[in-house]
Amino acid sequence: MTEIIELKDVHVKVQGKDILKGINLKVNKGEVHVIMGPNGAGKSTVLNSIMNHPTYEVTQGEILLDNELSNELDVNEVAQKGIFMCFQSPIEIDGVTMVNFLRTSYNAIKGEEMKMAPFHKLVKEKMKELNMDPSFRTRSVNVGFSGGEKKRSEILQLSIIEPDFALLDELDSGLDVDALKLLSEQILKIKEKTNMGIILVTHHSKILKYLKPDFVHVLKAGQIVEEGGFELVERIEGEGFN
Repeated sequence: MTEIIELKDVHVKVQGKDILKGINLKVNKGEVHVIMGPNGAGKSTVLNSIMNHPTYEVTQGEILLDNELSNELDVNEVAQKGIFMCFQSPIEIDGVTMVNFLRTSYNAIKGEEMKMAPFHKLVKEKMKELNMDPSFRTRSVNVGFSGGEKKRSEILQLSIIEPDFALLDELDSGLDVDALKLLSEQILKIKEKTNMGIILVTHHSKILKYLKPDFVHVLKAGQIVEEGGFELVERIEGEGFN
């Protein structure tokens, strides 16, 4: 179980280009943090770096999961530490059914094998909560899914795994009002049950009306330039990032 994610003076390169230039961030379990900022600021890079995605090279500083260096772990080990990432553009996996993908992921992360019958029951329950058609269980992962269906698929994974921390990258992009409300309610339900910590990257404030952040961080050109509470979101909504 991971209780704290901490970034200390983190610098990150992607394909030889400097993206993050000294990020300091501490997130405790149970807290909701939002990272906002203009396009190209490095918001998604923060999340991918926490997951130790191999494309993202930490050149200076430390990313710590309960004082253990994240960049000494591979992505699977980070996930096993209780860190889950919801991707902005989830990949398609043709030929792998949703239910098999979910069960394989669950078993790998939890380090235990849930039998097929109870797992199918769990998936059905979670899909019902997300208003997902039962046929999704037998469809290939994200193949032919609409943008909204892909986001539901990501939150379905989150619902089943119930991690210590959820890293949500542009979850709200492409969602209509009803879908945004439903997915936000499901996230809050998991948070209430598990005291899950959340780091959310977004351009918009709509989702923040549901996932009320405890802390707001504004990122520009790879650096956090301003921090505050929900009042900062309201100011940005009116004035922009200038």
